[in-house]
Amino acid sequence: MKNIIFALNDHSPKYRQVYDRVKLLIEQKDLPENEQLPSIRQLAETLHVSRNTTLMAYEQLVAEGYIRGEGRKGYFVNELEPILVQDALAPPDKERKEPAPSVKIDFKAGAVDQTHFPLKTWRRLSNQVLTLQESFQYGEPFGEVCLREQIAVYLFQSRGVKTEPHAIVIGSSTQQLLIHLGHILNDDSDGVIIEDPGYDGAKEAFRFHQFAIETLPVYETGADFSQLEKLKSKLIYITPSHQSPLGVSMSIQQRQMLIQWANSIDGFIIEDDYDSEFRYTQQPFPALASIDSARVIYLGNFSKSFLPGIRLSYMVLPQSVVDRYKNRFLQFESTASLQNQLTMARFMEAGEWNRHIKRMRLVYKRKMQCLVSELRKQFKESLSIIGEQSGLYVLVKVHLNRSEEWLIERAEMDGVHVYPTSIYFIKNHPAEAVIKLGFSNLSCEEIQEGVKLLKKAWT
Repeated sequence: MKNIIFALNDHSPKYRQVYDRVKLLIEQKDLPENEQLPSIRQLAETLHVSRNTTLMAYEQLVAEGYIRGEGRKGYFVNELEPILVQDALAPPDKERKEPAPSVKIDFKAGAVDQTHFPLKTWRRLSNQVLTLQESFQYGEPFGEVCLREQIAVYLFQSRGVKTEPHAIVIGSSTQQLLIHLGHILNDDSDGVIIEDPGYDGAKEAFRFHQFAIETLPVYETGADFSQLEKLKSKLIYITPSHQSPLGVSMSIQQRQMLIQWANSIDGFIIEDDYDSEFRYTQQPFPALASIDSARVIYLGNFSKSFLPGIRLSYMVLPQSVVDRYKNRFLQFESTASLQNQLTMARFMEAGEWNRHIKRMRLVYKRKMQCLVSELRKQFKESLSIIGEQSGLYVLVKVHLNRSEEWLIERAEMDGVHVYPTSIYFIKNHPAEAVIKLGFSNLSCEEIQEGVKLLKKAWT
């Protein structure tokens, strides 16, 4: 047979889909015994996957006896026992699916520690809020005043950002706020500078408005600001406190340089201050918006530091943007939950928010140390760790001459979910595969088990 063609999806590992399809063709006699299969290279090119994907599928089929390899000749279909063929051809009573590998450990970054969540306190305050008359209304279009007041106090105390409640807008997510901002800022600039690598959700939000995308290279040592003067856009989106995804923090000299750039061209800086609360080597750096409130649009959220499903984010707008934004969106309803806004306002007013952040900083610091220690113990010089000073994940650069896809699929075979970083890169691609490992929702025992399984899968 010269080739096999079928569609693949994103719901399960690609090697598993190739394996399942070839196995079914053999069991149904569509591929008769002794039939020669396409080569690993031919099948990979036809299906638009890597050679590792087809190799892994063929190796699994060989191990189970469906096919055999004959030296340089290639792969051939084996004879099956009649009972297996009859079972494959018999009409099923119900849809039968090949069981997917069971997931033991999921290194997902978009999650928080469930065991330390202040459930009783949050439930009590939420129940109190439900007795308020304002809970049964639609709420303010730009966010509840009581929450905006608490955010203003918190930002001044923790990030040095001095603002008034009327300059704060509350939304459901950072990406949603960026989409709204795009309606305003495309009057000032038809292009935007984003970090490379950088947050893919921001990139898609700007593409939604058809901004011309320019990139600022970022490395493990920081952003390359020597490129800034060569770029044309008057708008830049950055993550200075905990760069997404590399985790590096911008120095005070770089922050001042960026502010000077924005002032010199009459531009704007969008500062995404996500994960700023969780810095483990020293206190969080002051926000850019604390240096210059006229040129910086500040973004923050409660999802990563508190609860993803709460869907509460906020931004602080410069005075020159506030009126334009509110005039444009005055007739639109708020996208954030009124119930969660009112509850979070009471949570912050009672001092519970500050207590929660202090508690979780210690919890996540221990988890970070556990993950870094186990990675170094198991892999030694086989990988490098990026971003261990802050945040809720690390990146690992794997020195095994393997592709990102291969590493993810091999981990999946041993019951471990790990995550790609290729989605964050535009031009500034790394020479070696880099994998993202979140730890926030795992115990230290689960982290250690997961790393041991990765060692088994990768080496």
